[in-house]
Amino acid sequence: MSRKKRKIPANLRISKKELVRKIINIFNDNSDKTFNYKQISSLLNVKAESQRVFVSEIMAELADEEFLTKISRGKYKLNPMGGYITGTIERRGVKMYLLPDEGGEAVFIPERKTNHALVNDRAKVFLYARRQGQEPEGEVVEITKRSKDTFVGVLDVSPNYAFLVLDNRVMNSDIFIPKDKLKGGENGQKAIVKVISWEEKGKNPVGEVIDILGDKGDNNTEMHAILAEFGLPYTYPDAIEKEALKIDAGVTPQEVAKRIDMRNVITFTIDPRDAKDFDDALSIRKLENGLWEVGVHIADVTHYVRPDSIIEEEAFKRATSVYLVDRTVPMLPEHLSNGICSLRPNEDKLCFSVLFQMNDDAEVVKYDIARTVINSNRRFTYEEAQATIETGTGELSEEILTLDKFAKALREKRFAKGAIAFDRVEVRFEIDEKGKPLSVYFKEQKDSNKLIEEFMLLANRTVAAHVGIAEKGKKAKTFVYRIHDTPNVEKLVNFSDFIRRFGYYLKTNGKKTDVSKSINKLLDNVQGKKEQNLIETLAIRSMAKAIYSTTNIGHYGLAFEYYTHFTSPIRRYPDMMVHRLLERYMTGGKSVNKQEYEAFCQHSSDMEQLASNAERASIKYKQVEFMADHIGQVFDGVISGVTEWGIYVELIENKCEGMIPIRDLDDDYYSFDEKNYCLVGRRYHRRYQLGDELKVKIAKANLDKKQLDFVIA
Repeated sequence: MSRKKRKIPANLRISKKELVRKIINIFNDNSDKTFNYKQISSLLNVKAESQRVFVSEIMAELADEEFLTKISRGKYKLNPMGGYITGTIERRGVKMYLLPDEGGEAVFIPERKTNHALVNDRAKVFLYARRQGQEPEGEVVEITKRSKDTFVGVLDVSPNYAFLVLDNRVMNSDIFIPKDKLKGGENGQKAIVKVISWEEKGKNPVGEVIDILGDKGDNNTEMHAILAEFGLPYTYPDAIEKEALKIDAGVTPQEVAKRIDMRNVITFTIDPRDAKDFDDALSIRKLENGLWEVGVHIADVTHYVRPDSIIEEEAFKRATSVYLVDRTVPMLPEHLSNGICSLRPNEDKLCFSVLFQMNDDAEVVKYDIARTVINSNRRFTYEEAQATIETGTGELSEEILTLDKFAKALREKRFAKGAIAFDRVEVRFEIDEKGKPLSVYFKEQKDSNKLIEEFMLLANRTVAAHVGIAEKGKKAKTFVYRIHDTPNVEKLVNFSDFIRRFGYYLKTNGKKTDVSKSINKLLDNVQGKKEQNLIETLAIRSMAKAIYSTTNIGHYGLAFEYYTHFTSPIRRYPDMMVHRLLERYMTGGKSVNKQEYEAFCQHSSDMEQLASNAERASIKYKQVEFMADHIGQVFDGVISGVTEWGIYVELIENKCEGMIPIRDLDDDYYSFDEKNYCLVGRRYHRRYQLGDELKVKIAKANLDKKQLDFVIA
């Protein structure tokens, strides 16, 4: 039977929530003890009889909610309905949660109950009995796996000891460093510190300096710090550089004799203007049979990087090159990535190629996968190739225009089958020689980019289907696929509900192609609108992430049944795996161990995610650095995110994003409406809604936290 709730005494109205929380904490901290209301009142220092009676009422309510169990008249104990659950720790604003392995609701972990667990740690949590209408809550009882034991921060050095001061989003405590573990670090320098111990009741972990990155604010220091934050390397081991220098290009007559010699065929590369590692080249010629031969030539990296070598081990560990705002941190030593393997013009180069015979409608009549030797006639930048496409003139114009025509036909067919057009505008910076950002510009996909993209996609899916489609009666051999699952229906429905308020419609059920065509129509409709970037961002968030796997489920976003990564072995380890497997199977080799290669795929996907996070962090840092020169200025923006701790605003002019903390919205008390992506004022009912336009003033630029603070102008 439900208990009729007593009216709260006037002097306790404000504090009931706090009082309930304190009573819950006492029971959670003493899960095996029994208390009556007098004992609880004493522990809380509640002396007035009217307040003690109210404590009794709250305990009875908690029993009605089955949070407490009534042991005897007036005596209560924590209801042992909890249990143990495992998962991963994550931070949401200032709160810590456990994301359960089995899925379901996240479990709130009060700060005093984290048991030193940090973001991304794997942990075992004891679940408290759950109150009606409240989020599940628990305490960490065991950290089963630390996500990291090294941290980046700023040294605060005193005469006898030091601390590494961390961003509180990583850890709420600074790391204590004994004087003999400082490694010469000086006050204000950025350093990497390894945690060597953390006593159960100790407030601060104890650590030792692993490396001094340099002075805070120095560009090299800050970029190395970003890499180190994500556990990514920021230097190249000398031993591996030296080993690479021993490798010779080796384009000998004997090696050429084993390959198709294509050095006399018109061949060229198209790459960004600042690129040094040219993974791919295209060739084209008209054959006697009336068809076009289009060659997609990929650097033959695995010819030079041999299994079990130290270069191979380092490439596997890194799994990808990392592209920060001002530098590339290569997967392979520079001698290979920018030298021997790079398809530079007027040099003989060894390649792994897919040679297509195509008709005038860009239909593939026949293909051949083979090792080749090429000699590129010309290195084009995307801008140079684009000028040729737009004007119809310039060097190799006939070849470029023919390939552009084919690429457009391939793209049209791809979208007819349900591919999704996520052509995002990328933020880029003009920077000076010291790394300081001078201006922001936007990189857009033009026809020259799409030309290269379509032929790389064609080569990748051809290679995937070549291995993935087994002969009749035979089982397909283990291979590395690039897969992309269908969207999460719930996320898609939520996204669809949200965009209706902008006047857009999205189909969320039906055939795959129906949904993808509806997404494309939406992306077309938002072009040039103020909400374009917001809706494109939310559309991507409603999609699954593309990953590597040995289990092929196709690629939803590209509308391919078979897809892999074959075309960038200089900068991606999965492409090296694909090259090796292709060679093995083309020479009659047996299928490799699926489980072993699935682990390689998982590692590659994880490293790709880390590299992407580091790239975003470097962009964020440069945005904050750029906006530091604009403190006090007013900009037009769009609300790009809404949380319980504030609203995020993206500036229309330069796409820099900052936050207005909820504490600065002092004209009312605002609460977070998660379902409708908005903050609502309780008194005046003003709403701050995702997608709303705002004028904001730049209040603060915090480079340490990579954070911009705005105020409403």
